[in-house]
Amino acid sequence: MMQETLRASARRTIARLRATAGRTTPRRAVIIGAGPGGLATAMLLAAQGAEVTLLERENRVGGRTSSLVMDGFTFDLGPTFFLYPEILSEIFTACGRRFEDEVALVRLDPMYRLIFEAGGSILASHDVARLQAEVARFSARDAEQVPAFLAANRIKFDAFRPLLQRPFASLRDLSHPDVLKALPLMRPLSSVDTDLKRWFEHPQVRLAFSFQSKYLGMSPFKCPSLFTILSHVEHGYGVYHPIGGCGAISEAMARVARDMGVDIRLSEPVQRIEFEGRKAVGAITGQGFYPADAMVVNADFAGAMHKMVPDRLRRKWTDARIEKKQYSCSTCMLYLGIEGDYPELHHHTIHLSADYLDDIRAIEDQRAPKDPTLYIQNASQTDPTLAPAGHSTIYMLAPVGNLGPDGGPMDWTEMGPRYRDLMLNRLARLLHIDRAVLDARIQTEHMITPADWATRYELYRGATFNLAHNIGQMLHWRPNNRFEDLDRVYLTGGGTHPGSGLPTIFESARIAARLIDDDLKLSRKGVLS
Repeated sequence: MMQETLRASARRTIARLRATAGRTTPRRAVIIGAGPGGLATAMLLAAQGAEVTLLERENRVGGRTSSLVMDGFTFDLGPTFFLYPEILSEIFTACGRRFEDEVALVRLDPMYRLIFEAGGSILASHDVARLQAEVARFSARDAEQVPAFLAANRIKFDAFRPLLQRPFASLRDLSHPDVLKALPLMRPLSSVDTDLKRWFEHPQVRLAFSFQSKYLGMSPFKCPSLFTILSHVEHGYGVYHPIGGCGAISEAMARVARDMGVDIRLSEPVQRIEFEGRKAVGAITGQGFYPADAMVVNADFAGAMHKMVPDRLRRKWTDARIEKKQYSCSTCMLYLGIEGDYPELHHHTIHLSADYLDDIRAIEDQRAPKDPTLYIQNASQTDPTLAPAGHSTIYMLAPVGNLGPDGGPMDWTEMGPRYRDLMLNRLARLLHIDRAVLDARIQTEHMITPADWATRYELYRGATFNLAHNIGQMLHWRPNNRFEDLDRVYLTGGGTHPGSGLPTIFESARIAARLIDDDLKLSRKGVLS
């Protein structure tokens, strides 16, 4: 009965809009999901004069780029590395604001510490001489190669950046001069690790410049060689911590968006998108119908298609095709508020498994590695706002296999407690304290498993980083920003071009906003140019 009432309301609203079609009214954009891509798109469209409604199922903005607050401790739910702030600064400038006035950033140096379980460690610095000294402890020859490697990847990044800033809709777009210029540098048939062998002999040095493929949820042995540019992004532009955590960025974006007139509606999940033929005309929630001239989907792509769009309306991205695609790894998370300060634990620490290949094989088989690589953040040593005095926030992440098409071989109800134990044992060793001492110091904790990502957070297969970033799922082979299956539907976020990671998600928002500007001929020109 409720569904029929909402459909009737939608029909009446559409009829009323048609009756007033000749009048000058603002164009309406409805955005599904207040993650970083949805927030950035909302800001840009509002700056263009659109009437923007942002619908978010959670009671907070940010999606996975939000804060988890427990008992006086604040954690980033998802992303913790903030890279390449230039893009977000440009978005704020387009909206008449200064990013640095809204968010305080601390540049980290060292950027992070890499600990090799097989032996040795590297303190990664953006100072090239200091970085070379760290690498020289493994290989003097490799240390000599560091400046040339970073310079080559700066050239590669500059060549590829135009491809990250514009849409790819068909094979024809690959003939664009920008693509032809970048293609020789991309080495599309090589992996990150294969490309690094041209520069570095020592396997642990190669790991130091390839673990960044984990940002995309991929193995460096399968991740396209293009993504060696991530090393340049870190070393050339810096790794930052926003005071208050990455969730503070989402809150700042929401604050600016509201100041610009965006109607942000929290705790209001979208049930489905309403269509006339293949044209989206609005979104239906439990509170009513929201008419739209442009519909922007910022939710997890595969999950949103299954839930909000009937399969019969999709020609290319059908349920069957979505099922056959490759997806990123998942993650097992622990968030710990603990007593004590731990300056020996760096802001970012990556503890690399002794058998990295076995780790990767387990992930590819949708399993949990027996000896996982572990990422640990101790952000409160940089940012005292995150924890009570004399206490620390410890964020732990272990990459694990996603749930696979049939739910995968892992029972996370059973595996979760075992993985918690494994992760805490590793943390106790890094802190040089007994496990019993660590347990006594834990004041609050929360755990997220792949099953939680799939159910509580609605990520398809629990794949934390969305569609995998292999060559066959990039550029126009990824779901297009102007979604090719439907009219007036646009995509932003990690499931569309250019891909996962905050900088690329912000670029997806700029691309989507420009496409909507082109299609709707919004009134304020120059903002998105």
